[in-house]
Amino acid sequence: MTVSRDDAVNLVSTACRHLDDENWAAFLELCDPAFRYRIVVRAPEVRREMIWFDQDYAGLEAMFAVVPEHLRRLGTFLRHVSVGSIEPRGTGKVLATSTFQCIHTDMEGRSRLMAAGRYLDEIRNSADGCRLVDRQTILATRDLGVGSHVPI
Repeated sequence: MTVSRDDAVNLVSTACRHLDDENWAAFLELCDPAFRYRIVVRAPEVRREMIWFDQDYAGLEAMFAVVPEHLRRLGTFLRHVSVGSIEPRGTGKVLATSTFQCIHTDMEGRSRLMAAGRYLDEIRNSADGCRLVDRQTILATRDLGVGSHVPI
């Protein structure tokens, strides 16, 4: 069964909402057990791609369990995502390419852009519905500041 455009858009949007709400369990429910999440940055000054984060499902689950112990940026996050293309990847998978902005609002109510970039999400259908198989976050932003502890 193929993933429809509407299903892909809904999955990407729902995943972002769960990250905004820091509902880690609900985010992981949208992920395939083989899920892998990477954050990469293309830095012209070093002339190569840097990998800032690379975790599988179990690694994310373990990280989410210790988030309360991390140095945190206080306030809330809001991800604005725009799904662009949905491309078939064979065997019932699609690649959804999206642009995003992650906005941080501090405890005094001031909002500022924290990060911008692209999501490359590989999505497949399963018996339980659409699932994220792979997410690569390609950041345009290279200075995230202190206290960034969760996937963007």
